[in-house]
Amino acid sequence: MARVSVEIENHIARVTLTRGDKMNALDPEMLSAIAEAGESLMENDDVRVVVLSGEGKAFCAGLDIMSFGAMAGKDAGDMLLPRTHGNANLFQQVPLVWRKLPVPVICAIQGVAYGGGFQIALGADVRFAAADTKMSIMEMKWGIVPDMGGMALLPHLTRSDVIRKLTYTAQSFSVAQAAEWGLVTEVVEDPLGAAMALAEEIAIKSPSAIRAAKALIEFAETHQHDEDAVLLEESRVQAELMGKPHQMEVIAANLQKRAPVFK
Repeated sequence: MARVSVEIENHIARVTLTRGDKMNALDPEMLSAIAEAGESLMENDDVRVVVLSGEGKAFCAGLDIMSFGAMAGKDAGDMLLPRTHGNANLFQQVPLVWRKLPVPVICAIQGVAYGGGFQIALGADVRFAAADTKMSIMEMKWGIVPDMGGMALLPHLTRSDVIRKLTYTAQSFSVAQAAEWGLVTEVVEDPLGAAMALAEEIAIKSPSAIRAAKALIEFAETHQHDEDAVLLEESRVQAELMGKPHQMEVIAANLQKRAPVFK
């Protein structure tokens, strides 16, 4: 059974978790399918933005409980410690592939985003969520810790005390609280509609500038204690954009009051 669908139209890749009857819970097949979906877009120059969503009543309820049974008797170290996807294992790649993509990723969240599902959402650049959505760093409920890239992603988004409280307790929290903590970008009535509207706005911007902006933001976040390096990278990236075909088309389109056409 298909776990993920990928549809590309007008430079927007719509990636949908398609296990709606199971609240898009993560079993081994779905973990592989999500990682493969993200990786399939890595070298696609036609894609300018990605919209990530889940079908049905929930974005993602986290790890499928039945998967615990499948792991019984296996050596966890043999499964988790090998770096099978660059600097990550498969579990970590599922959220991190969206951060690694060179184009913006917008996540639409409804119902619940628990455990691994919450960490997948953290990998996106922007998160829109419905007002009644519930979220949780669920792993402590099962006597484990977040291990799908959450500890690499959360410190960029919220405070240490918030991370500690949510990790230690596994308590559910509202998206209103998530927005206050910086874990959700906006609370909206129609998350997928809001995600698509933003994607359409991004898709008509300079493709090279958008990719450069995502890479520059990532550089700034990972070098936040090295101001000299960030300032130099900012200048280097700008120098590569200025006067190039995409930038010249943006200028021409603005002066001629028309939509830009990028080649």
